[in-house]
This record gives sequence, C-alpha cells and structure tokens, in this order.
Amino acid sequence: MDAIRAARLTRVYPQAPPGVRALDDLSLTVPSGRVFGLIGRNGAGKTTFIRIAATQLEPTAGQIEILGHDVMTQTDQVRARIACVPQESRPLYFLTVEEAIRLNLGLRGMSRQIARSRTQEVLGELSLTELATRSISRLSGGQRRRVMVAMVLATEAELIFLDEPTTGLDPIARREVWGAIRRATREGRTTLLTTHYLDEAETLSSRLALIERGRLVLEGTPQDLRGRVRSPYRVTVEGSFSLEELRSFGTARAIEPGFLVFASEANARALAQEALRRGARVAFGPVDLEDIFLEVVGRRIEDDREEAVAA
Repeated sequence: MDAIRAARLTRVYPQAPPGVRALDDLSLTVPSGRVFGLIGRNGAGKTTFIRIAATQLEPTAGQIEILGHDVMTQTDQVRARIACVPQESRPLYFLTVEEAIRLNLGLRGMSRQIARSRTQEVLGELSLTELATRSISRLSGGQRRRVMVAMVLATEAELIFLDEPTTGLDPIARREVWGAIRRATREGRTTLLTTHYLDEAETLSSRLALIERGRLVLEGTPQDLRGRVRSPYRVTVEGSFSLEELRSFGTARAIEPGFLVFASEANARALAQEALRRGARVAFGPVDLEDIFLEVVGRRIEDDREEAVAA
C-alpha cells in the first residue's frame, strides 16, 4: 500500500490573486517505508500539500488518500496513523523538553512505560538529554526546533511529515536529525520531507519530487533526476573567459562570481585544463540536485533565502 496517493489535487486560497493556485492539478504517489523528498521554492506549494495530507487544510478539488484512507471522509483514521511537526504553541513553552515529548506520546495513547523509553531514546539521539529538564521557553530557536522534531520522531506513527525540519540548525544538529530520520525508515515508517537544503534532500530521499507553482515538474530517484540534465558535468569558472567563449564548451550562464557551464565529460575536462592554463579559478564535477533545480526552474533555490534576508 502506498503511503500517499494524490490525484489532481488543487488548492486556491481565497485571498490569492485571480488565477493563482497554491496547488494546481497535482498528482503524486509516495511509496511506503521510504523517505520521500518534496522540494521547491518558497511558495511552490510544499507546505500546502503537507497541510492537506495531514488533515489540516481542505483541498479545493481533487482527491488524496493516506495509507488507504480518504483524507476528507476518514479523517480520524488518518490522524491516528500520522504525525507532523507541530506549530510552536505558547502552552508548550511552560513545559520542560522531556515533559513536552512525553505529553505528546501520552496524548497519542502510548503507555507511560513506552512513552518514557521512547522519550529517553529520542533525547539521546538528538543530543537533547542535557536540556531535558529545561523549560522550552528558555531554549534557543534551533533547540526548540529540535524538540518539535523529537516530538514527531518519538511517536510510532506510520507516516511522518517533516516540513523544513533542520532550518536554523547547525551542521552537527542537522546530521543528528538525519540519523533519527534514517532510524524511522529502518523501523518501516514513511517520511515526507520538505527542505530548502538540496544536499539534505538528495542524501536522505530514495525518491524526490520537484514542484513549482503548485505543479509537479520532475519526480523520480536522485539518479533519475540527474539523468534529466542534458549534460552530465558542471564547471564553474572565475575570470579569464567571456560568456560567448564558454558557450563553445557547453551550456553556459553567468552566476556570481563567475560562470557556470554544463558540458560533456570531455568538454568539462578540456575547459578545466584551459582555465588552469590561464590561471583562472575552476572547479568541475558531476551535476547535482542544485544544478537540476537551476536548469528546470531557472534560478537557484538559495535565491529565495537571500531575498528574504535582504528584505
């Protein structure tokens, strides 16, 4: 049984400009027992999809089933089998880290003994043990984010929704979250992951879907998606070349602080050698998910974060 089956899913927000859809006739299947990565720019529809799948938002049109249950007509059955990172609510701030996790497990019907054991496991897994007795109100933003993730990963839910789970975390904390997600997968659970970190999506996900303006653009394994790029190698060059000259090696475009060229392996090596001969800075290697995103969408996913900071 698939974890999620969405067919022609559409969502239009009442306040949206005419013709703008958060989800636009989106059909997507998420297989069970894996990590499925959902990637896209801010406003692409990722969070809207998760909110509908998690029974928090009604679709305007289309159908969606979670673990064989219709989200609209079998809501209680769906909610009993899923878990999602909760919004940070003020009442939680008065609890300690350990209390918040154990309370969440108790509300889901877990026995005290099992809840205590699961809480200790996830505290250790996410390096929260030293913070166990600290009030959530006294935690940093990144620490609170880890607690929210811990509350979900400690459950026995068959399907876990993680919407940007590592935003604001340092590299070590990010990898601890990765380890906890992998543990959930070994337990046979399914994770739907949205993230702005494309290296994270590629590392964790057995399948990926790229959505843009509410529509499915690409879907497949990371290897499948890399195969969609016309040229298998990328070269970045700083200095000593014009854009017109670089186009003789492959598909070239200006980036900061130089140029990006997609090329065959032979042309990529030739360009790298010529750049070294001229004393230019150069790097080349196989294309990655960042390159696929850039080619399909026409801009880097980081551009959204940079614009947000500038604003």
